[in-house]
Amino acid sequence: MDVQPLRPGSPGPRQGPRRRDRRGRGRRWDLIPPHLPGYRTRRERFDDLVADAGAALTERFPRRLAHLQVLVEEVPPADPAPWEEVSVLLGRVIPPSREHPARVIVYRRPLQTRCATELELETLVRQVLSEQIGSLLSIPPEDVDPEAWAG
Repeated sequence: MDVQPLRPGSPGPRQGPRRRDRRGRGRRWDLIPPHLPGYRTRRERFDDLVADAGAALTERFPRRLAHLQVLVEEVPPADPAPWEEVSVLLGRVIPPSREHPARVIVYRRPLQTRCATELELETLVRQVLSEQIGSLLSIPPEDVDPEAWAG
């Protein structure tokens, strides 16, 4: 936990209204029970969606993608690489080196803003992953995940 020291002359911690935690026990129950849809955040659902899609593709190519890391970031960096387009990135692949294995990065916010439903989001995530893995393996994305491109 990062603790920032107070600067001289700045006011101390804000004394707001007293919370319900009177005796230091914290909340006594979850605000939303686990069986309701609002229990998990959009970020957690998206992370699980990407992990499931990445695991399915890793099972499809077990030897070639044994050390692949699939990462999720909020937004792409503001400065694209010279060989990348200036448009908004949906994903990026970083080839393997001596220091780290191959990485595929999926950007959550650009993908979620382009989709209206969960089914569209799942399809788009699978397409982005298949494009990035296809460029890593030098094969067409339709051969990486044919179901994502059908229809």
